[in-house]
Amino acid sequence: MSDQNPDTGAADANPVFQIQRLYLKDLSLEQPNSPQILGEAIQPEVDIALAVSAEPVVEGIFEVCVTATVTAKSGERTVFLIEAKQAGIFELRNIAADQMQLILGVACPTMVYPYLRAIVSDVCTRAGFPPVLLTEVNFQAMYEAQQQQMAAGQIN
Repeated sequence: MSDQNPDTGAADANPVFQIQRLYLKDLSLEQPNSPQILGEAIQPEVDIALAVSAEPVVEGIFEVCVTATVTAKSGERTVFLIEAKQAGIFELRNIAADQMQLILGVACPTMVYPYLRAIVSDVCTRAGFPPVLLTEVNFQAMYEAQQQQMAAGQIN
């Protein structure tokens, strides 16, 4: 079948949204107080920060990254610090600008995030600690909050 529209002779402008590739972009583990802290019975406080970014690669191709920074501390001592960045390459063509931002800010991170969750859990276990299980994230709510902050001038 032809991609040409018989009435206009122009290529179809059907929307395209597909995953090209998912990959681990960056991974860092630090255990500054090991091995001493490994022998202690501790209940560390765990802090988790998430960030999402989307950048164009070439026309119609975008890289979307979800970054998790997991910091576990016992008092003032760092037990471990994990920073993992899971990324995906997505093709988006013939999509309205307002929908494009929504796809890049919600749909793409939702597809990437399960891989990030698995990596963080696996790295914790391999480092000798119980796994940290990242909770499910509502990227729609996260995106809307970011849009409200931008509208209020709180984010550049």
